[in-house]
Amino acid sequence: MAWSTCTATTSCLGGGGGGVNAWSMMSLKSALPSIPTTRTPSLRFPLGPHSPSCQVKFTHRKTPKALLPSYTGLSMQSTLPSFGSHGDSTSFEHNFIIIDNGSRFFAMRHGKKVPKLNRPPDQRRALLRGLTTQLLKHGRIKTTRARASAMRKYVDKMVTLAKDGSLHKRRQALGFIYEKQIVHALFAEVQDRYGDRNGGYTRIIRTLPRRGDNAPMAYIELV
Repeated sequence: MAWSTCTATTSCLGGGGGGVNAWSMMSLKSALPSIPTTRTPSLRFPLGPHSPSCQVKFTHRKTPKALLPSYTGLSMQSTLPSFGSHGDSTSFEHNFIIIDNGSRFFAMRHGKKVPKLNRPPDQRRALLRGLTTQLLKHGRIKTTRARASAMRKYVDKMVTLAKDGSLHKRRQALGFIYEKQIVHALFAEVQDRYGDRNGGYTRIIRTLPRRGDNAPMAYIELV
C-alpha cells in the first residue's frame, strides 16, 4: 500500500511559514485500496405482452469472517505474530508450537493407597469408626470384603494402643471408638488376650456373595 506523496513538505508536516494546504480527497481515495464490489443478481419476469417486465433483485449478505476463529498452541515461535505472511489471515496457528506427548497428568499420591469405599473422606472415616466399634463390641461381624480389608488396620491399631496402656493412648482410642465402655474393656483385657502376639489381631473369612447386587461378602473376627 503506497500513499501519495505530498508536493509541499511544510504543508504536509504542518510546519513552516506558509499556509497549511488541505488534503486532497482525490489523492487520498486513489491511495486507499479498492474494495471489490459484487453485482447483485436479479431476475426479470414478464407480466404480459403489453406490460413492462418486473425485476426482482436478490441480495446476499456475506457474514464477515472472524479474525481469530481458533487459537491452538502452547508456545510461540515469534513474539509478534504475523497475520498475512502465510497466506491465511483467519488464524495464526503457524506462530505456535503444539506440544502433545500423549500423556496425562495426575496428582501424585506417593504410594498412599486409600480404599475410597465410594464415599467422601468424612463419611468414609465415620464408616470405618463404626465398623471398628462393632467388631470390638461383638467380636465378629459380616460385611463386604472391601470394608473388611479397609477396617483391618484400624482394629489392629486400637489393639496396639490398648497394649501400650498409657493415658495418652487411651485418649486416642476414646477419640476413635464411639463407645467408652468398649475402650475401657479393651484396655483391661488386651494383655491377657494379645500379650504374646505382635500384630495380626483379626481374621477375614470369605463367604457367599450378597443376594441382590452379588457383592463379595466376608466375616471379620478377632483372633
